[in-house]
Amino acid sequence: MSNWIENRWYVVAWDSEVDRAPLARTICGRPIMLYRRLDRSVVALHDACPHRLLPLSMGIKEGDNIRCRYHGLLVGSDGKALEMPLKSDPVNPSICVETYAVHERHRLVWVWIGANSEADPALIPDLWPCSSEGWAFDGGYYRVECDYRLLIDNLMDLTHETYVHEGSIGQVELMEAPIDTHVEGDEVVVTRWMTGIDAPPFWRGALKKDGLVDRWQICRFLPPSNVIIDVGVAPVSAGATVEDHDQGVRGFVVDCMTPESASATHYFWGMARNFDVADQGFTARFKSAQGGVFLEDVEILEAQQRSIAANPHLKLRAYNIDQGGVKARLVIERLRKSAAASEAQGHAV
Repeated sequence: MSNWIENRWYVVAWDSEVDRAPLARTICGRPIMLYRRLDRSVVALHDACPHRLLPLSMGIKEGDNIRCRYHGLLVGSDGKALEMPLKSDPVNPSICVETYAVHERHRLVWVWIGANSEADPALIPDLWPCSSEGWAFDGGYYRVECDYRLLIDNLMDLTHETYVHEGSIGQVELMEAPIDTHVEGDEVVVTRWMTGIDAPPFWRGALKKDGLVDRWQICRFLPPSNVIIDVGVAPVSAGATVEDHDQGVRGFVVDCMTPESASATHYFWGMARNFDVADQGFTARFKSAQGGVFLEDVEILEAQQRSIAANPHLKLRAYNIDQGGVKARLVIERLRKSAAASEAQGHAV
């Protein structure tokens, strides 16, 4: 049984990853091949030739079509066969490759895992800072050998920064600030507000001044598997509040965790910020630094996954700091069961 939600949009790639050459990626257990047509629109096909099941991503591009590298079946970007291995044979119209609904938004390529008829782009999670004027956004990608829900647990509980990221972004005040966790429909929000503290080095540099600050971390889980974290600092004198905190410097850590399998995840990460937005050099330097921080998480999470597999008689335990991840898992399970029930009902009709 899968541990992800069907009939949802998942990030399959950064826009820059998909070009004319085929890109192979397994999403929610489905092998998918992507490439761009000559008009730059994205194609998403099931990555298996319907003849002998060789991955089509190994094939030869011919215009907007792809020819299987094994026996030469030619498939169009709509998934329909265009030419048989023996060119003298008439094309069998029943030969086709499954297509996936795909859409580009927020510099990410999204694929719909479920019935294409239900693939409404309006259902793509709202990562508004990634596409808004006055904000700069960039990021990267890691393949992580762990259950995607472990990444969500990690991002919804930022107290881990004190120890996992001791040499980078960790701060002892994270362990001292109270945490508020609540559910808004299908979203989970974890708020940590730190008043009158010394800004950590990164935020002091972003603010470009010394002095005590108010610091915030507001984590929001967006189904099916995304977390955005509203972060920043403002001088204490600015009077920032949870409801209104644009007085200082602000960013959104953007995390999209797409299941590959039950124990592997495609992790698309980045940050949108409202300061120094025209400084491309800073964007590149920060992306490199952020990637280093997230590699610290990857080391922990892959070790945790191995330990879970080695200890089947033990279960994860949840303490007060884990409430964000616990509530996100409850939302995932509720939506997963609902989607499965709807699909079963559709098959019964």
